[in-house]
Amino acid sequence: MSLKSWMESYSIWAFAFGYFACYVPYSLITKMLTKGLVPGSEGQAISGFAVLPISAAAAAVGMVIFVSAMRWWKYANHVRVLGVNIPTPSRWTLLSGLCATCTVGTTTLAYTFEGVSIVFAMLLMRGGVLVIAPIVDAISGRKVRWFAWAGLGMSILALLVSLVDTKSYAMPFICVIDIIVYLASYFVRLQFMSRLAKSDDADTNRRYFVEEQMVATPALAVILAIYALLGSGNLAEELSKGFTAYWGQSIAIAMVIVGFLSQGTGVFGNLIYLDRRENTYCVPVNRSSSILAGVVASYLLLIFPGQRAPGASELIGAALVIGAIVFLTIPPMMEKRRQRAQQAAST
Repeated sequence: MSLKSWMESYSIWAFAFGYFACYVPYSLITKMLTKGLVPGSEGQAISGFAVLPISAAAAAVGMVIFVSAMRWWKYANHVRVLGVNIPTPSRWTLLSGLCATCTVGTTTLAYTFEGVSIVFAMLLMRGGVLVIAPIVDAISGRKVRWFAWAGLGMSILALLVSLVDTKSYAMPFICVIDIIVYLASYFVRLQFMSRLAKSDDADTNRRYFVEEQMVATPALAVILAIYALLGSGNLAEELSKGFTAYWGQSIAIAMVIVGFLSQGTGVFGNLIYLDRRENTYCVPVNRSSSILAGVVASYLLLIFPGQRAPGASELIGAALVIGAIVFLTIPPMMEKRRQRAQQAAST
């Protein structure tokens, strides 16, 4: 089976595995960059803002490669300019894409703040989106089935349990702002998806996917470049350094890898969200994958001296996530078998 035919089969759990497979190295390498652990970096740690420019540019390139390889440009709306058809977003997918821009940037930054662990940052972001999901379903009038509520409840319980081992809940002010922007962006995006996509029509979902993606990472790269050129202060300096100072170093290769992996999480994550089922079902599928990925990344970080292993409560939280996955997979599977049996009996 080709990549294109596999992707178009639209299996939510296959996408969840793809999300997990991208998220483990993505979060791990991002943390390594900001701790000076990248091989060949000679202990040179860099700020999260300096990571963003090259990684955002790489993510934008990754988006073009993916959509072109899938031959999905045809699903976007087009305008004719000088005799050439140019894919273009609608006003709503443009706004959704700009919100996605915020989630891409804030996710990468969240793993770079000193004193804030991968798991703790992930718990705050993932837990917030889990809470948002049923609110968006209520606003958009989607029915939430019992097993989706069960999966949601176990995912939230996993997040709460995992917070027990956190030694300090103090965060840098900019980290608080980062997470607020992340959650607000998801609140808007999920509403757009619920109203404009999440449809039985695969072409509608692909159109939304392409139009949002063609805005998200390119917009982030452009915004960062403009601020680096025209802005002032420490932030502009760090962004400018990120664009110019690391080429030819192993750090630059790691940043490019982070960008491609970030785009991978964006691809698989969005395909999960665009599944026609309710957000209260789809969001726990996505969040569970990332929580497990965060735990795995934290253990992989232990190959470097001086790193802290996940606590017992974080492991209990991961076990609860596995329980949530069971609730989200087995009841729908049994329901489908029942429907098939009823159809067979009626024919």
